[in-house]
Order: sequence, then structure tokens, then C-alpha cells
Amino acid sequence: SASWEVDIFGRLTNAKRQAKAALSQSQAYSQAVQTQLIANIANLYYTLLMLDRQYEITTETAVKWQESLRTTQALMAAGMTTEAAVSQTEATCYSIETSVKDLEQTIRETENTLAVLLGETPQDIERGRLEDQSLTPDLAIGIPLQILSNRPDVRSAEYALAQAFYGTASARSNFYPSLRLSGSAGSYIVNPGKLLLSVVGSLTQPLFNKGANIAQLKIAKAQQEEAKLTFQQTVLNAGKEVNDALTQAQTAKGKIDLRTHQIESLEDAVRSTQLLMTHGNTTYLEVLTAQQTLLSAQLSQVTDRFDELQATVNLYQALGGGRH
Repeated sequence: SASWEVDIFGRLTNAKRQAKAALSQSQAYSQAVQTQLIANIANLYYTLLMLDRQYEITTETAVKWQESLRTTQALMAAGMTTEAAVSQTEATCYSIETSVKDLEQTIRETENTLAVLLGETPQDIERGRLEDQSLTPDLAIGIPLQILSNRPDVRSAEYALAQAFYGTASARSNFYPSLRLSGSAGSYIVNPGKLLLSVVGSLTQPLFNKGANIAQLKIAKAQQEEAKLTFQQTVLNAGKEVNDALTQAQTAKGKIDLRTHQIESLEDAVRSTQLLMTHGNTTYLEVLTAQQTLLSAQLSQVTDRFDELQATVNLYQALGGGRH
């Protein structure tokens, strides 16, 4: 006893291809989740390195401001500055020490978040230093458009389009008769007329379902057009994200170079104001202002370095998990 359908007009073939496209779409989604997880872990790791460097700079600055406070108090005792200057310096010291506490809390919270992503209990994360991280040297090189096909969202949209295409082909095949053979195979040999009656029944079936078949075909065509537009928009969005990541990396690198020159100039300014104060040509308040400006520039340089590293992670994600 057997039952099967002779796939004359490709209805079963298109249905099979449509199912394969659906499976590939699910696999693309799995890659998207994996890529997102890797990018999140990398970003948190680099965030920890940035926070460590900010904590180091802020702690060193807190020590310098404590020395500045003692110097200001000595200058006030000698009648060379006012109580207002001492109060201002003292307030700045408290502000910097508060920043140190905030950074300690943020570092601990970031470590806990990273541990959860790694499937571990909250703990200290062993890590390197921000300034020791190396980057891919060719980020400025253009990215070929074909590489966007590695992105899971692009592949998912492509497979959705394939599903819609095969769905339209399958709906079109409904206009043609289907030949289904069932029952005892031997009966067709004994009674060939039974096979003829089965074929005639299959031929007349599409005539009674013509209206429904037309409606199904229109729906399938509309779904195919929608999938096509979605695919086109996904490719455009992918190109934008890759370009944004490259721009971020190039901008951050340019800012780091400029910030390095700015810090060198500010360090000279601090030394100059200290010399001027020693010879009585300026006030200690100007020295404190120069030190505060230097601290701000140093913290900004750390942020610029983090932006450059984060751009690399964003580019990895924008390319669907790196170049393959």
C-alpha cells in the first residue's frame, strides 16, 4: 500500500526550498545572538580598562590636590592668599575624592555585569591595561559591499525573501492539477481505469478553487514585495552601521593625536604657573586652575581611547562577526 504525489509542477519542490530558507533564517538569528553577546562582553571589558585608567588618574590627582590644599593653607598663614582660596581648594579636594568613590562603585558594578555575561558569579575580573591594547591597523580601508552578506540580519532578510519567492511559486503551482496516487499499487495494474479516474479528479480540482488560488497568489506576491523592500532597507542600514563604525574609529584616532598635544601644552602650563607663583608673578589659584584643566584633558584622552576600542567592537558587530 502506498501514497505519494507526483511533483509535476514543482509544488513540493518549492515547499521544500521554502522550508530550507526558513531553517537558514533561524541559523542566521543564532549567529546574531552570538555576535551580540561577543560584542557586549568586549565592550564591558574595554569599559573596565577605561574605568581603571580614570580611577588611576583621579587617585593621583586627589593626592596632588591634597598637597595643593596644604600649600594653600600655608600661603594663607603667611598672608599670601585668602581664606576663600583655601575653601575653594578644599571643596575641589572633596569633589575629586567623591569621584574616586564613584569610580570604585562603577568598576565593581561593571565587573559584576561582565561576570554574569560570562556565566560566573560576581568576582574580580583579571584584565590588562587600556594603553596596552592593540587595534587592527587597516580600519581606514574601505569595506567591500559583499562583506555585508556576512551580517546575520542581512542573511535573515535574504532568506525571508527566498521564502516569499518560493511561497509565490508554490501558490502559482496551485493553479495546476496535482497527481496523487494512493491505495494499493497493484490495483492500478489490475484496473488501469482507476488510475485514469484519479488523474481526472486531480485535473478538475483547480477549477473549483480558482478564486481561492487567485487570492492566495496575490497575497504571496504582496509578501514577496514586502520581503524585497525589507531586504533592501536592511542592506542600507547595514552599510550605514559599518560606515558609522569606521568614522567613529577614525575620529577617535584623530582626537587622540590632538589630545596628546593638548596635554603636553597643559603640562607646560602647569609648570610655568608654578614657576611664576614661586617668583611672585601669579597666584596659586592659577596653578590650581591649570591642574584642573590638565585633569579634565587626561580623562578626555582616556575616553577617546575607549571610543577607538569601542569603534573596533562596533565594526566587528556591524560586519556580522568580523570578516570571514
